[in-house]
Amino acid sequence: MTDLTEADIQTRLAALTQLRAAIGQAIVGQADVVEQLLIGLLAGGHCLLEGVPGLGKTLLVRSLGEALKLDFRRVQFTPDLMPSDILGTELLEEDHGTGHRSFRFQPGPVFTNLLLADELNRTPPKTQAALLEAMQEKTVSYAGVTHRLPAPFFVLATQNPLEQAGTYPLPEAQLDRFLLHIRVDYPSEAEERAILAQTTGSKSGTVPAVMAGEEVLALQKLVRDVHFGDELLDWVTRIIRASRPGDGAPDDIARYVKWGAGPRAGQSLILAAKARALLQGRLAATRDDIVALAAPVMRHRLLLSFAAEAEGRSADDVIASLLRAVPLA
Repeated sequence: MTDLTEADIQTRLAALTQLRAAIGQAIVGQADVVEQLLIGLLAGGHCLLEGVPGLGKTLLVRSLGEALKLDFRRVQFTPDLMPSDILGTELLEEDHGTGHRSFRFQPGPVFTNLLLADELNRTPPKTQAALLEAMQEKTVSYAGVTHRLPAPFFVLATQNPLEQAGTYPLPEAQLDRFLLHIRVDYPSEAEERAILAQTTGSKSGTVPAVMAGEEVLALQKLVRDVHFGDELLDWVTRIIRASRPGDGAPDDIARYVKWGAGPRAGQSLILAAKARALLQGRLAATRDDIVALAAPVMRHRLLLSFAAEAEGRSADDVIASLLRAVPLA
C-alpha cells in the first residue's frame, strides 16, 4: 500500500459511498449497473452500456458526471457524423493588424473528462475509429500535432441491441478498448413503480456533486495498490488462455468460440476486480470479484462461432462454462 494513512484510506472509501448515494438520487435501482460503472471509473477504463431504449442509460451517465464535478459532453452519433465533429478541426484566423494568417486548432467535444458516446454503433467505421487513439492513448493527433486530453478521461458509450438497420457493428479492435461491456436490463416491478412515481411528478431527483477530478485520480492510484494474490493471478491467466480455441481448450470453447480473449482481457479483469474490492471497502481482491466481473470483462472480447449462434449459446453462457472448466484450485 502507498504512504496513505488508515484515516486517508477510510476517507476515500467513505467518498465512494457518498458517490453511490448521490447517483441513487436520480437513478432508481440498477444496482449492478451502477456498481459496474463505478468499477470502470475506478479502474480508469471505458464502458460500453447496452440496453433497449428508455432504461436510463443516458441519465445514468449524466448523473455520474454531475456527482463527480467533471466536465461532461454528450455526442449523439449519427450516420452523417464526421471525425472532425468529435476530435476538432483547424480554423484559419487572420490578424487584422498585420494581415498574417495562421491555423488554430479548435478542440472538439472529445476534450472533456466524461464523454457520452450515445448510440456509438450508428456512425460509420471512419468516425468510430476517430475515438481509438483517444480511448487508448488519451491523446488526439491532428495535422502532425499531438494534443493531450484532460485527466481523468472516460468514454461511456451506449448502443441499442435491437435495431440493427442503419447501424455499424463495432470492430473487435474498438470493443477491446472497453474495459467493461455492461448489460442494462429491465427494472423489477417495484423499481419500475418507483421510476414512474419519481419521473411524472413535480419533483425530480437532483444529483449533488460529491467528488472532484483530483479525488478520482487518487482513487485510481489506490486501486493499483489493492492486493491481488499470486493464486488469483495464476487463475486469471489460466482463464484467459483457456478462452482461446486450440489444443487443450475446454470442449465448449473449442466448439463455440472462434477467437478468444487477448492479454488486455486479463489486465482488465485484474484491474476491475481490484476496483470492485475497493468499492466494497476491501483492500484485497477475492475469488468473488473475478467471478462477478468475468462476464462484463470478456463478453465483448469473444468471437463466437456459427455453432454457438445456431444453438442459442450466448457469450455469457460460454464464460460461465469456462469458469466451471477452469476452477481456482
